[in-house]
Amino acid sequence: MPHPLLDKHRSTLDGALRTIKTRGYWSAYSEMPSPKAYGETAAEDGKRAFEAHLGNHFELHQAGQTGWRGTETSPYGIELNVQYPACDVPALVAAAQAAMPAWQAVGVDGRTGICLEILDRLNKQSFEMAHAVMMTSGQGWMMAFQAGGPHAQERGLEAVAYAYREMSFIPERSLWEKPQGKHPALVMEKHFQVVGRGVGVVVGCATFPTWNSYPGLFAALATGNPVILKPHSSVVLPAAITVRTIRQVLTENGLNPDLVALCVPASHEATQALVAHPDVRSIDYTGSTHFGRWLIDNCRQAQVYAELAGVNPIVIDSTDAYQAMLRNLAFTLSLYSGQMCTTSQAILIPASGIHTDEGDKSFEQVGSDLASAITRFLAKPEVAHAVLGAIQSDNTLRRIEQAGAGAMGQVVLAPQSLTNPDFPKARVRTPVLVSCPAADESHYMHEQFGPISFLIKVADTTAAIALAERIVRTQGALTAGIYSTDTAVLDAMTQATWRVQVALSINLTGGVFVNQSAAFSDFHGTGGNPAANASYADSAFVANRFRVVQRRAHPSA
Repeated sequence: MPHPLLDKHRSTLDGALRTIKTRGYWSAYSEMPSPKAYGETAAEDGKRAFEAHLGNHFELHQAGQTGWRGTETSPYGIELNVQYPACDVPALVAAAQAAMPAWQAVGVDGRTGICLEILDRLNKQSFEMAHAVMMTSGQGWMMAFQAGGPHAQERGLEAVAYAYREMSFIPERSLWEKPQGKHPALVMEKHFQVVGRGVGVVVGCATFPTWNSYPGLFAALATGNPVILKPHSSVVLPAAITVRTIRQVLTENGLNPDLVALCVPASHEATQALVAHPDVRSIDYTGSTHFGRWLIDNCRQAQVYAELAGVNPIVIDSTDAYQAMLRNLAFTLSLYSGQMCTTSQAILIPASGIHTDEGDKSFEQVGSDLASAITRFLAKPEVAHAVLGAIQSDNTLRRIEQAGAGAMGQVVLAPQSLTNPDFPKARVRTPVLVSCPAADESHYMHEQFGPISFLIKVADTTAAIALAERIVRTQGALTAGIYSTDTAVLDAMTQATWRVQVALSINLTGGVFVNQSAAFSDFHGTGGNPAANASYADSAFVANRFRVVQRRAHPSA
């Protein structure tokens, strides 16, 4: 019989399975923080739940606890002071391994049903999670609710759906009969068991602590593996809430909660010891290329799924909707102060300018008009603070200051420091636009994380496409874009993105932006260029996390 939790959430699973095949629009969880979707008291309940964590110990009752550790500071300037369990790494790994056989015994249907129940429970906590994500990562409220809550949950659901589909292709039992002519047929009874590879570690990032972590977390969990979640040291609370919820659901279903644990190491060396542990079999990582390459080179005992740094290019050749293009780009470059792995950094424009519905525009005019569009878009404080959020790290602040001082090229739009009336200590900065010739590759040919974009003067559109292709091939990218009214140009850019394997957005002028990625429809990354060696999500993202172990015998009489 199917597991009762799989029956309970069958319609959700069926919707996800259907949509990853059609790639159309479908949403399992409401992205609007509406009382109709979440209940009349959900907003206030979530805020109180978040506030209850502040200044307190976050109890998880994990194995090997040696004390408490807290390192978070809020980009909005509020006091967090949450203390998390400090645990011995070998003890966490051993406890996870001890919990694995019972998780294995639950079977594919059971694991899928329990994962769906976890996601449903997390969805009900979306307001609590939104406050936690906002106050640790610096995201604005609406982004923190959507990307930290329902959108992250849907990325997790997407991974569960792929895992269920891949595992469902494998029958539990088969009767094998090989005809032997006049002799009796050879008959074997074969059984096939889906077995997880072993302990998975998910290394979270500082800017999207749930959206980037849930795919790997749920892909590993659904395929039969225990998981240790290692959050970024400055953004722990969203991971802790996630782990607490998972452990509660496991306990309610008679399973060992040590299957999933939180690890907050005391140092970078302690993190290295965790990921290099010989019993860790998979690692999901989002962050700097430097540590990502270290993982790939040194953690040979594990399959590493890594999303690294990149330089996302946009080619502007021509447009028949100049003002709409500028508005779209203004939003793209402003959203979460450019602290997204999908934000465009290199904007390639021909030296002779572009053709538009408002007449020809010079390279300098395009830059000036884009700067004006950003300024207009952020003119209202309530809009600016909602869109920009706050700067997450000191390193990003330093880069903004350097770019604004002209260290990266000619400043077209200087950054401004804004005061958030609700959070006076928040560090808020507006975007920086810098102009430079294509020859100045030292400025733009590596990721400048944050609200820093380069207007790069190239010889012509052909050179722009060639440079965009080279940027992706050498530096990696998760997104690319083009604006052109010429089908030949669009075809050339399309061919270039096929060669370097990066997603392309064409002539975006409305309410869809190049740095957005929709669960069940958009593949986040391709795994085909240096920015990432995997995609959220496809079959390859889940299928290598389990093995099929068979046994066979002559059938019983």
